[in-house]
Amino acid sequence: MKSQVRGGTRWKRFAVVMVPSVAATAAIGVGLAQGALAASFAISGQEFKVKAKSLEGYDFVQYGSVDGGKDLEGKPFAEPVAVSGFSRAYITDMCQSVVTPKVPFVGDVTLQLTAGTEGSKDKDKRVYAENIYLDVSSLKADAEFKNIDIGVAAGALPKSAGKPGIQPGTPEDRVNKAGFSQRADEAVLNNVEQKAWATTAATFKLPNLSLSLHRGTSKECFKD
Repeated sequence: MKSQVRGGTRWKRFAVVMVPSVAATAAIGVGLAQGALAASFAISGQEFKVKAKSLEGYDFVQYGSVDGGKDLEGKPFAEPVAVSGFSRAYITDMCQSVVTPKVPFVGDVTLQLTAGTEGSKDKDKRVYAENIYLDVSSLKADAEFKNIDIGVAAGALPKSAGKPGIQPGTPEDRVNKAGFSQRADEAVLNNVEQKAWATTAATFKLPNLSLSLHRGTSKECFKD
């Protein structure tokens, strides 16, 4: 069975995450560019943006959850998210950006990261991730799902044979295991614009990585 969806939604998403620190971000970027690296990134109380020409993911699962912690001012926060998981994913022409506001003597600073920009035919030139979970707050894309199963209880999501279920280590009070979820053998998203709070992956590879810092917000991957 094949289902096609075009348009926007407030509960789907994928991404890669950086922290708003120049030294830490640069170190992460270099490590990812050199090959396979386990990754777990989040920005304190702040969303980041991701734009991509396409995302091709396998063993897709999605369910509702809550992200929480402390924001940049140390205040606690909680935000509803749709957690999207893939056993493996390929991303083409990826741009990711995050704005660090009100840097002393400088003002707003935008960190922009691009990767997988050399074409979509060769999988070795795409961004690649294994066992990736994305905490999504909004998404716009052209989407196609293959062999989709909608309305599965979150507690019944696959947990074996290398397929993602509920993200390991998720606090019990952040997921309603009897609540709505969905899964599909494959998900293909084109013309992606998304916002997310965090991402984790067992492996990340970023070919043709480019990382830069810019004053102001003109270099965000897309505008709201």
